[in-house]
Parts: sequence; structure tokens; C-alpha cells
Amino acid sequence: MRSTRRYLGLLAIPLLFLACDTPAPEPKQLIRPVRAEQVFFGGGERTRDFSGVAQAGQQIELSFKVGGSVARVTVKMGDSVTAGDLVAELDAEDILLEMEEAEATLARQQADARNAAASYARIEALYEGNNASLAELDAARAQAETAQAAVRSAQKGLQLARRKTQYTRLKAPVDGAIAEKLITENENVQAGQTVLRLNAGTQPEVQVTIPEVLIAQIAAGDAVAVRFDAIPGKSFDARVREVGVAATGGASFPVTVRLSEAQAAIRPGMAAEVAFVFGRAGDSQARILAPAKAIGEDIHGRFAFVVAPTEDGLAQAKRVTVVTGALTAEGLEIFEGLGDGDYLVTAGVHKLIDGQTVKFTPPQPEAKAQ
Repeated sequence: MRSTRRYLGLLAIPLLFLACDTPAPEPKQLIRPVRAEQVFFGGGERTRDFSGVAQAGQQIELSFKVGGSVARVTVKMGDSVTAGDLVAELDAEDILLEMEEAEATLARQQADARNAAASYARIEALYEGNNASLAELDAARAQAETAQAAVRSAQKGLQLARRKTQYTRLKAPVDGAIAEKLITENENVQAGQTVLRLNAGTQPEVQVTIPEVLIAQIAAGDAVAVRFDAIPGKSFDARVREVGVAATGGASFPVTVRLSEAQAAIRPGMAAEVAFVFGRAGDSQARILAPAKAIGEDIHGRFAFVVAPTEDGLAQAKRVTVVTGALTAEGLEIFEGLGDGDYLVTAGVHKLIDGQTVKFTPPQPEAKAQ
């Protein structure tokens, strides 16, 4: 028995050495999601192009104020209309019956009011001859006043019923063109349901999205240039009409520009490029304004992390050394280290290491509802 134990002990020694030589499994790499924003050079005059889509200067959604069955639609998509033109009509049979009922109700209330007034006049004469009590007089007067109130209510009901008959006829509020037809004849629609879209306004517009690092440099009235893929070799003058105050997609803000002149060749939905001029002509020092939280500092100096978007959503965080300037209201000046259009990591900088795999999806602008 003792020799058997000695043999088993000697056999376990090489197995122990083999176990020590087996490498331990490597820990799974943590893929950290990061948030980043695109940065651009400022200082001096720099032109930047942003993609957008043409739209009508004014788009109106037409709807009926009452529900019912569509009797006819007098227009089709692309038709030009003038203010007051009939574009659609509902079957008014049920509403006409409501109007007839309201007329009958008014006639009945008027008859009741005449009877109540005559009764009040008789009671009043009897009261003056001491043949009726004050209570009877007050009751007759109250009945007459109630009947008159019922007449006024019936008159309002008839007025509303007549107005409903007008609501069954939908007319164009302004001159324009039918952009979309959403109904067919014999279809039931609800009050307020969009049935037609009307493009109005002679001056086309283009809406683009601008990164937050540049939005502060854009103001209503700024001059821009617009180009359309469908009209090559031609640029159109335009001015900024609206600057969004709330971000739409990611860290981007909507900006609407309006062309200076009417252009028949430009139609809603055309792809466009809008050129904005940033910076001042007298300021020759190019710089990037970055959020101060995106810049870290250690014994090697100040640094930042940049990422490049990929199709699979994974990227490598690259550490770059930066040369900073003053801290302004728009952000921290960066003179060296960042490139024009780089995606700068803006959160969790101190938790990243150079070359670390991260999850990053660039912000996408929201599509404008048509």
C-alpha cells in the first residue's frame, strides 16, 4: 500500500508541471461605447458644404373640418390651383338632413316662444287687474324668457348645421400646386385627416443639418450658395431663413435657407448642396473649437481621442497630442493635433487607452416628415 501511494505521488508531479505550463485564458476585451462629434477648422474664411433636400417655400396640408364619404376629388397630383378653387367635396346628404332637423327645431322653439309670450301677456293683464298673483306673473315671465333662450340656442344650432354644409367643400387657401393626393372617391375620411398636400410659395427652400460646433456661427439672413445635382454647373443665391434651436439627429441642428428668386426648374425633393462661409476674412489663424471636456491632460501633456466611423459600428480610439489655446464661450481652441472633420470623443476620455476598440456610430440627421 505504501509503495502504491509513492507511485501515485511520483505520477502527479509531471501532471502538476503540465498544469503550470498551460496558459491562462486571456480576459475578454471590453468594447466601450463612446460619444463623439465632428469638429471643423475655424478662423479665416472657410466654405463648408452641407447636403440637403429642396422643399416648397410653404407646404399646406389640406383637410376637411367634418368627416364623411368623399364624393369627388377635382384635382390630381401636379395640378396648379388658385386660391378659392374647389379641390375635393364630401357627400353632404347626412349634413343636409342635420340642417333640416335644425330648421325644424328652430321652428318648434319659435312657436313655443310665441305661446309663452302670449301667456305672459295675459297673466300680466290679469295681474294688473288683481286677478293673478305675483307668483303666477313671475312664473309666466320665466317661461317666456326660457322659451326665448331656447330659440337662440336653436338658431345657433341651425347656423352650425349650415356651416357644416360649407365644410363639405374643400377649397385651396392659396395659389400653389398639388404635391400629393391622399384620398380617392367613396373613401371615408375623418375631420382633420390630411387629404391633399399643397405646395405654395414661389421661392424654394432647402433644409440642412449643421453640427453643433458650427451652429453658433450661423444666423438668419446669412448669405449662402445652393447647388443642385439635377442642375449641374449652376449656383443659386439664397439666405438663411430659420436656425433651429433644438438638436434633431445626434448633435446637429436644422437650418432652412430660402432661394432669393423663384426657380421653376427646382422641385421639392431635389438633392442639394448648401455652401456656408465660416470665420472672418481678417482672422488668418486656423483653429478648432472643441468642448473642454474632450481634452485630457497627463504627464505627457494635453491629449484627445479621435475615432473613425466604420460599417460595423466598431472603431479604434486613437490618442492624439493637441496644442490648445484660450477657453472661449464656444469651446477650447485647438491649434494642432486635430484634423478638419475629425470625430472627437467627447465623453469618457480618461477611461480610454490608445488603440482601444470602441463602439461608435456617427449621428444621423433625422429625415423631415413630408
